[in-house]
Amino acid sequence: MKLLEAISTIAGKYFAVWVILTSTIAFMVPGPFLGLGNYITILLGVVMFGMGLTLKAVDFKIIFTKPLPVIIGVCAQFVIMPFVAFAIAKLMNLPAELAAGLVLLGSVPGGTSSNVMVYLAKGNVPLSIAMTSVSTLLAPIITPLLLLLLADQWMPVDAVAMFMSIVQVIIVPIILGLVVKKFLPVAVKKSLAVLPLISVAAIITIVAAVVSGNATTIAGSGLLIFTSVMLHNGFGLLLGYFTGKVLGQDEVNRRAIAIEVGMQNSGLGVALATAHFGPLAALPSVLAAAWHNISGPILATYWAKKPVINRDEKTAVPPVGVKL
Repeated sequence: MKLLEAISTIAGKYFAVWVILTSTIAFMVPGPFLGLGNYITILLGVVMFGMGLTLKAVDFKIIFTKPLPVIIGVCAQFVIMPFVAFAIAKLMNLPAELAAGLVLLGSVPGGTSSNVMVYLAKGNVPLSIAMTSVSTLLAPIITPLLLLLLADQWMPVDAVAMFMSIVQVIIVPIILGLVVKKFLPVAVKKSLAVLPLISVAAIITIVAAVVSGNATTIAGSGLLIFTSVMLHNGFGLLLGYFTGKVLGQDEVNRRAIAIEVGMQNSGLGVALATAHFGPLAALPSVLAAAWHNISGPILATYWAKKPVINRDEKTAVPPVGVKL
């Protein structure tokens, strides 16, 4: 068990490395990975089940005690990211499937690896966890509506089918995780240290499936897609921070909001794009899985070296697990 825990720690710590390495191998030798596309939805369900196992009642306390920063952050998440994605897709004249995929990436909720980045950046971790949880629970309704509004000009959007997909791959696994934790608390507690390994394995398998299936397209337009994803992430981090600043949030809250807004649940983006738009539309989310876990640690390291004046809301305990 200790060996698994050690491997799990390494897997979580070097997540971006594994994503980049897996992407490179799947791009250069796509054959062995082509059959993995059939398991994308199941794999994401496994990741979200793990999220359910780690959720605690205390994660939602801030929603009731200090709701304003949560409301600001979640609204920023679902306003800034989809509309920035729409603007980038228009300005860069992206092909229809890639444009829809980028808007989809901007319309999904925050990824839970952001909680770790906020901790490292000396931000408000309870706020980060609350934002991730709330945006995830709102996703079945808000994500399809945003896509219907912004992406329908490029690809047909079936909002009802997308609602059902998000419920199946996000809400149901989270609820199952909560139920298992309720009735098997001892077993769950013993398994928590291994969750990062399971989550990382699931995500890099998803990445391998999509990259291998789109190797030719990546070779032709990879730079265009990657530039779009980098701009999208950069504007999200910047605008998220300044939204918190303009609306009177202190430094720890600004850092949490910035990282939460800028980092998306790219695994969900891959699953939804593959199921509803086509494999090419999944590429922005695949590249985001790698890039977000490069830009996030860079920003977190920078902020970790800068003093924080208001630290009363910053937790001293890192969150468990590293997932997207």
